[in-house]
Amino acid sequence: MTNKTLSFSRNDSAKFFRTLNKRVNDYFKENNIKKTGNWTLYIKAIIMFTLLLGPLVLLLTLSMPGWLQIICMVVIGIGIAGVGMNVMHDANHGSFSSKKWVNTLMGSSIHILAGNDYNWKVQHNVLHHTYTNIQGHDEDIDAGRIIRFSKHSKWMKIHQYQKYYAFLLYGLLTVNWAITTDFKQTYVYLKRKLSYGDFPNPATQWTKLIIGKILYYSLWVVLPLALGFAWWKVLIGFLIMHYTAGVILSVIFQLAHVMPNTEMPLPDEEGNMKNTWAIHQLFTTSNFSPKSWIVEFYTGGLNRQVEHHLFAHISHVHYKNIAKIVKETAHEFSLPYNEYNSIWTAIAEHYNQLKTLGAKPSMA
Repeated sequence: MTNKTLSFSRNDSAKFFRTLNKRVNDYFKENNIKKTGNWTLYIKAIIMFTLLLGPLVLLLTLSMPGWLQIICMVVIGIGIAGVGMNVMHDANHGSFSSKKWVNTLMGSSIHILAGNDYNWKVQHNVLHHTYTNIQGHDEDIDAGRIIRFSKHSKWMKIHQYQKYYAFLLYGLLTVNWAITTDFKQTYVYLKRKLSYGDFPNPATQWTKLIIGKILYYSLWVVLPLALGFAWWKVLIGFLIMHYTAGVILSVIFQLAHVMPNTEMPLPDEEGNMKNTWAIHQLFTTSNFSPKSWIVEFYTGGLNRQVEHHLFAHISHVHYKNIAKIVKETAHEFSLPYNEYNSIWTAIAEHYNQLKTLGAKPSMA
């Protein structure tokens, strides 16, 4: 861990972000391009939706052997993660399109991925992007008691084995969305009066949530049963697609924040953080595989978390071009720019971090 954050003044912090913001804005003005998505993003959307829905159509219309059915469910899982990272994510940040209704439509795709847009916006846009890596506020580093993602979480004996079982449990992420998480989050967020934008009418939100779940299960469970698939095949297929998506999404999420080079700061006794928001993002986020086009293409630019956290309102299709500006400006102000050259190196380092956090804390 570095101590640079302790001496970085508020004035320097403000100067850094003003400088960075101006340079990024100048890039878009000088090149006469919008900060939202472009034709490359729209093509990606078609590809990801094809991965998601194409195999489902084939399964429901063609007779195929069991092994091919399993492959189709794996591809659907890849599509779930792909749509989530490339389409839904940008749209619910308001960066997929310059048209609000398009963002709303594309953001609503989360309902066929097992989630709910209100819950996602609160958890991700509000809690995660505002309180990144802060224990007790950022739900992305709260995995309950079973996995210890922060040094500030209570240590339990089982955590010494998390380096072995964590990756196996990652596959349960979207299954939890489908079954319990959305209901718990809606209850808690409405009670705390949290929202991203206008606070929803509670009755309306509960109605949308229930209708969304009915439509979701109608598509992925009821329809296959109605077309003659055995219940156990539907159940196995359901678990395979969600486990595939869950592993992919969880690993991508954790490579951005639960790493040896990212910090897990806490507020002081008065509830204040030692850094302004922009500086905080640099110390709590990490990039990986910046030169891999396939990783960047499939993850929707989430391999460039530094750029995403600083400019979430900008579509991920532009991250590669503004990354040089962000990196150079960070170094100019003697600030960190966390990055791993490959996804495999990042996965290995995440494993090491799980191992470190799983070890019994020293009493010193």
